[in-house]
Amino acid sequence: MRISRKLLVSFLLTPLLFFGQKPLKPSSSEIYESIKKLNFLGSVLYVAAHPDDENTTMISYFSNHVKAQTAYLAMTRGDGGQNLIGPELSELLGLIRTQELLAARKIDGGKQMFTLANDFGYSKHPDETLKFWSKSEELGDVVRAIRKFQPDVIINRFDHRSPGTTHGHHTSSAMLAFEAFDLANDPKAYPEQIKTFGLWQPKRLFFNTSWWFYGSRENFEKADKSKLMSMDLGTFYPSKGMSNPEISALSRSMHKSQGFGVTGSRGESIEYVEILKGSKPTNNNVFEGIDTSWNRVEGGKAIGEILKEVENEFDFKDPSKSIPRLMDAYLLINQLKNHHWKEIKLQEIKDIIAACSGLFLEVTANSETATRGETITISTEVINRSSAEISLAGLKHNGKSILAKPIQLSNNKRIEIKDSITIPIDQLWTAPYWLTEKHKLGRYKSENDAFIGEPETPVKPTLQFQMVIDGRPIEFERTVVYKFNDPVKGEVYQPFEVVPAISLKVSENVLIFNTKDSKEISINVTSHKPNISGDLSFDLNSNWTVAPSSIPLSFNEKNETKEIRVTITPPDKDSEVSFSPKFTSNGIVYSHQIIEIDYDHIPKQMAVMPIESKLVRMNLEIRGHNIGYIEGAGDAIPEALRNIGYNVVMVEPDEITPDNISHFDAIVMGVRAYNTVDQLETKQPILLDYVKNGGNLVVQYNTNSRLKTGQLAPYSLNISRDRVTEEDASVTMLHPENEILSSPNKITSKDFEGWIQERGLYFPNEWSKEFTPLLEMKDSSEKKVSDGALLVAKYGKGNYIYTGLSFFRELPAGVSGAYRLFANMLSVGHNQLNQEQTQLQD
Repeated sequence: MRISRKLLVSFLLTPLLFFGQKPLKPSSSEIYESIKKLNFLGSVLYVAAHPDDENTTMISYFSNHVKAQTAYLAMTRGDGGQNLIGPELSELLGLIRTQELLAARKIDGGKQMFTLANDFGYSKHPDETLKFWSKSEELGDVVRAIRKFQPDVIINRFDHRSPGTTHGHHTSSAMLAFEAFDLANDPKAYPEQIKTFGLWQPKRLFFNTSWWFYGSRENFEKADKSKLMSMDLGTFYPSKGMSNPEISALSRSMHKSQGFGVTGSRGESIEYVEILKGSKPTNNNVFEGIDTSWNRVEGGKAIGEILKEVENEFDFKDPSKSIPRLMDAYLLINQLKNHHWKEIKLQEIKDIIAACSGLFLEVTANSETATRGETITISTEVINRSSAEISLAGLKHNGKSILAKPIQLSNNKRIEIKDSITIPIDQLWTAPYWLTEKHKLGRYKSENDAFIGEPETPVKPTLQFQMVIDGRPIEFERTVVYKFNDPVKGEVYQPFEVVPAISLKVSENVLIFNTKDSKEISINVTSHKPNISGDLSFDLNSNWTVAPSSIPLSFNEKNETKEIRVTITPPDKDSEVSFSPKFTSNGIVYSHQIIEIDYDHIPKQMAVMPIESKLVRMNLEIRGHNIGYIEGAGDAIPEALRNIGYNVVMVEPDEITPDNISHFDAIVMGVRAYNTVDQLETKQPILLDYVKNGGNLVVQYNTNSRLKTGQLAPYSLNISRDRVTEEDASVTMLHPENEILSSPNKITSKDFEGWIQERGLYFPNEWSKEFTPLLEMKDSSEKKVSDGALLVAKYGKGNYIYTGLSFFRELPAGVSGAYRLFANMLSVGHNQLNQEQTQLQD
């Protein structure tokens, strides 16, 4: 499916308020700054790999001070990282970080772009990265972004000349931008894009270097900077009452899932860039020699003269005085032959005209969701809060008029129109487009080429407001949103979503069978439209059985949910299969789930994803059933342990007392607990005494910075940045006779098959003699072997275990070997007791 160029460009320019955000209500000073931006025709594209890689200070500077069109192109959505605010990982974490980037751009004034690359986890070399990203396809995405955005200047966050010295994703982003700089103007490169976007040649490519790339601030001070260009980004904005770095800090602090809140600063802020392609500016102005005035486009001179007049004569007390001349400029912009700048500046000037007139246009739906073909009730609010002559001449949805007659808008008189609209039968789901289909490792899929690069699915139900302002026609578009009043938060805006008629949800993403006994699993089937019926059935390997195999269901009400329980019987031998329920109605198959993500700092999200659970039959024994779990940075391990028969009790930090924890067979510390739980500074002695008195403490990975305690272990233990990123890296068992590797489950090389993303991270690299390392592994590209992935030490009567293995990824993914190894860690100290009890019973 292809979309017209005009509509496609409008996707890039659509304001954030069209994606479920609260509508913007700019002040006079903000309107004035927008007029100044309207008079600047230049653009900067900042390029890096992940959410948080971007230099928000530089993005804010170019957007707010220089007034350039400024965009951040992130190769990935940060799917491979960790989550400090909740349990979401992988694709769902990427969805959170996408919204955090959009929230950041709303603060610093930039735009957000992406490729289809998936963050598959840490990579030590761009060769590995570009293999998973499919270099040719990924390079095509970067070329597309350049042709689409048409930047005069590109700035790389990372150095393309340093493969192997930092994250492979980082270096790859720079290498791709370096190559795409020239390819974007090559008619032989990705010719299928040219009809839509044309060719484009940026003028300059820079590398945004800093002391970090030199190893230390001292090294950078001594370095030769003759090839570098410096810029002071510490500008103070009187209209905002903030410095540029203060705005930057607010922007960066939106990366909450990564814990990147920072404090703003004031005063000088020097940044350096190195010219890589194009001529080096002589005056520290990246736009030197580039015409950034209206004169750069044919027919632009007259527009520039009008808008300079508007800027010079702007009345802060009555912005509506600018409307007649703004309308003059609007009509001229609408006649421009340069399609790129025409679309950008049309959207900008329409926003300014609406702001100058205090024109408020909003469309809200009476429900949060709708399905294709459904008729919904909408409420449209229109108000002119100025003395300007404005009328509402028409109101349309999907080409159909829903306004009986024109309405004259008197000053500050609110007009509310209630009506209904029907969602087109061919309306696409509004859910994130990159998640609706299964994708391969390293790269998402987009069924619609026009969506590639977009931060969100850009097809939302909209209404067109046909206005007459100052006697001349102008059209505004507003997206339908859902709005309600919360007793605590007040007015709350959410995206209005078009969803499948039926969604399914399975109670367990992974269901483990460690015996041949059957288990029940529940499936919730929800109708998102009334009066639908069909059959629920299951795709399952013939070695497994499900009863009943098919169930007829009928729904009378919208949002009605029915819980269906079925019995699954595993085979006798080890087996792993996918369990995919589907609902069939009138020949249409529904096989998607809807996952809601709702955090206060981002709009509520509804991800529509293929429904699939994993059933695993494995040979697994467990010892010591009563487990205490102290949560760290959010993970799903407690649920995974319950899945295999453990009684897991969540222990709050304040509840860590000798009496409260003494009865546990083992205590597990959640991932990064010692980085995130402040109370562990005082509670750690209690936990170590628990071990000393015979307990079993399993500590999962932490980073080596910002530890809450100086005594992580009972003996000396140093955490490094060592990691093994290849999920299939060879593993050697150093002490196969050790209890952790031998009982109650015999661990073999087979148990390290099928791991995902990585082996582990932040392994210790130094420890005292009391520790015994159990595993040895390394990435294929490295000579250095790491033996810090799994350490165990006897302390008093108990056992202290430290592991950097990525169990927080493997257990939720149903990796059977990871379950067997984790069960063995929890069983330490209980195997002999179990044998003695068995002998007594015999």
